[in-house]
Amino acid sequence: MSAKKEPSVWQGFKAFLMRGNVVDLAVAVVIGAAFTNIVNSVVKGVINPLVGAIGTQNLDHYSSCLKDPCVVGPDGSVKSGVPILWGTVLGATLTFVITAAVVYFLMILPMSKYLARQAARKAAREGTKEVIEVTELEVLKEIRDALVAQRGSGRDER
Repeated sequence: MSAKKEPSVWQGFKAFLMRGNVVDLAVAVVIGAAFTNIVNSVVKGVINPLVGAIGTQNLDHYSSCLKDPCVVGPDGSVKSGVPILWGTVLGATLTFVITAAVVYFLMILPMSKYLARQAARKAAREGTKEVIEVTELEVLKEIRDALVAQRGSGRDER
């Protein structure tokens, strides 16, 4: 009796790494990390100054005090009170919305339009093939009918 040998952990790990999904995911993470820097720069360089026209340029300074007196040190540590730093949440939300918009409008939307065009072209090609096949079938039927008619008329003349 020979028992089936189970693949080793190393072989399983190697097979996992060689799958295409892992490489695609790694590339996506690296691109995402680089893209995050761009979005953060846009938020700090463009969005924050626009918000700064109304109040302060640094969204982190927007806060409310849940329990007075709120005293926050220059290093961000809370000395007394319970501050709610809603400006930080607002900044993170703006970063997320900008990132999502850029990914959607520059990556998802063009790719979906491209795939839709490819599917339409493929459907058109398949439709053309069907028409050609049907047309060829029709022609072959007509040829058959003409040959049968010729045979029938040839017998009558004899």
